[in-house]
Amino acid sequence: MSRARGHLRPALFLAAVSARGATTRLGARRGLSARLAPQEPGMEYQDAVRTLNTLQTNAGYLEEVKRQRGDPQTQLETMVMYLVRSGLQVEDLDKLNIIHVTGTKGKGSTCAFTERILRSYGLKTGFFSSPHLVQVRERIRINGQPISPELFTKHFWHLYHRLEETKVDLALLEVGIGGAYDCTNIIRKPVVCGVSSLGIDHTSLLGDTVEKIAWQKGGIFKCGVPAFTVLQPDGPLAVLRERAQQIACPLYLCPPLEVLEEGGPPLTLGLEGEHQRSNAALALQLARCWLQRQNHLGIGELKASRLSLRRSLPLAPVFQPTSHMRHGLQDTKWPGRTQVLQRGPLTWYLDGAHTASSIQACVRWFSQALKTREKSSNGPEVRVLLFNATGDRDWAALLKLLQPCQFDYAVFCPNLTEVSSTGNADQQNFMVTLDQVLLRSFEHQQHWSRLAEEQASQALWRPPGLEPSGSPSLLPAPHPPHPHSTSSLIFSCISHALQWISQGRDPIFQSPSPSRGLLTHPVADSGASVLREAAAVHVLVTGSLHLVGGVLKLLDPSLSQ
Repeated sequence: MSRARGHLRPALFLAAVSARGATTRLGARRGLSARLAPQEPGMEYQDAVRTLNTLQTNAGYLEEVKRQRGDPQTQLETMVMYLVRSGLQVEDLDKLNIIHVTGTKGKGSTCAFTERILRSYGLKTGFFSSPHLVQVRERIRINGQPISPELFTKHFWHLYHRLEETKVDLALLEVGIGGAYDCTNIIRKPVVCGVSSLGIDHTSLLGDTVEKIAWQKGGIFKCGVPAFTVLQPDGPLAVLRERAQQIACPLYLCPPLEVLEEGGPPLTLGLEGEHQRSNAALALQLARCWLQRQNHLGIGELKASRLSLRRSLPLAPVFQPTSHMRHGLQDTKWPGRTQVLQRGPLTWYLDGAHTASSIQACVRWFSQALKTREKSSNGPEVRVLLFNATGDRDWAALLKLLQPCQFDYAVFCPNLTEVSSTGNADQQNFMVTLDQVLLRSFEHQQHWSRLAEEQASQALWRPPGLEPSGSPSLLPAPHPPHPHSTSSLIFSCISHALQWISQGRDPIFQSPSPSRGLLTHPVADSGASVLREAAAVHVLVTGSLHLVGGVLKLLDPSLSQ
C-alpha cells in the first residue's frame, strides 16, 4: 500500500466523525456549505467512493501494522496533525455541541433515539455512525437524512486534494473501533457522553475481557463532562466508575425505562426488541442533559431521585418524559436493526447483531416476533437463517446461540452483494481477500452441521418445552421438521443466496443475475421445492451489519438511489 493511502484514510474519516453521535446546532461552519460545487470531469459520486476505497488498507498490510504497532497514544497526536492538514483546528471541534456515545452493543440505536428526540424539539442535528449499510454517505446524516451524493462528492474531493497537496510520510492510524486512543477521542469538549451495553468485541484491539474493553470505552470521559451508562455487569461497571473518578467525570447510572414510565402511559419505541428499552433509557438521559446544559426549556419534570445500589454509582435523574421525547422515541427509525420486511409469503427479519450479547437479544426478538405473528393455516412454514461473521469475532459461539431457533435451512455467504463488485463501489472491501471470505463461509457451514448433529442427539433425551437448563423455554414453539431440517448451503454472494431463499416469491426483489444453474446440489433442489410450496417463509439475516446492508441493497432498491 502506498504511503499516500496510509495517511489519507484517517483524515477522511475525521471529516465525518466531527459529529460523532448526535450533534446539534452545527450551522454552516467553514467548509460545510450545502451549496453544490462545480464538479470536475470524472469526479462524480461513484468516482469519489472508488477513490475512497483505494485508501482502504489491504489485508496483508493491516496484519503487518498490527505486528509493528507502537505507542497507541501517538494516534491522537498524529490525528491532530491530520486535522490541521485538512484545514481545521481542534478548537473548531470544541465549538460543536457534541454528544459522544461509545459501547459494544446498542450505541447506534442509542444515537438514533437521541437524534430523533432532539429533532422533535425542532433542533437541527448532525449524526455520524459507522459502518454504513448500503451507501457510504449514510454515515453522515443531517436532520436524519444521509447527505446527498453531490454534497458528499463536493467535500470528499475538496479534502482529498488538500491532503494530496500537503502529504508527508506518516504512519497508518486505525480508526472507528472506539478504544481509548481511537481518533474520535480528539473531541475534547462534548456536552455529554454515554456508554451503551458492553461485551466482547474487537478483542485484538480492545482486549480479551469485558473489563479491558470497559477501560478502553471509558476513554471518551472528559473532566467535568457528565456521562451516563446503562446497567453493566459489576466488573466493567467498576472499571467505568474508576476511569470516571480519575479524571473527575461525573458518571451516572441510567434508571430502567419502566421507572421513567411510572405515573404515565407506556413509552412506544420505533425500534423492535426488548433490548432497545435500555438504549432508549440512555437516549432520554443524553437528550435531557444536552437540553439542560443548553438552557432549553421543557426537559421533563423531575421525580423523586435515589442512589443506585450498584457500587454507589449515583442514579441519573428520574423524570417524566415530555411529549417531544415520547414522539421522538416512537418515530425513531434505524435500518438493519430489528427490522422486519413483509413481502408476500416471505418475512425478512434483519438485525446486524455480531456479538454474543447482541445475538442473544436478536434471538429473543426473533422468537417473540414468531410467537406474536398469526400462524398461517394454509400450509407449512419454513425458517431460514442467512448468516456471516467477520473479523476476530467468535462465530462458533454466535452460531451456537442461534441454533435453538430451529431453522429448517442455514445459508452462508460472504458479505458480497454480487460475485463481482466492480460496479458496486459502496460495497467494496479491500481489507480481506476473496479466498478468506469464502473459507470463512465454509467454516461456518461445517460448524453448523456439527451443532445440528449434536442437537439431534440431545433432543432424544430432552423433555419437550424445556431448555437445557431445565427452565421453561422462551424460544419458538417446535414445528414439524422438513426432510432436510439440518441442511445448510453456501453461496458465493448475497444475491445468489437471496435468489435461492426467495424462489421468485418476493414481489420486489428482482435478481440482477440469471438464476439458471444457480446451484446444482440435492439439498438446493429439494429445498427449493419446500420453499416454493411453503405457506410462509421466515428469514433471519444476522451476524454482520455488512451482510444486512447487502441484503437491504437488494431488497430495497430505493436505498441505492
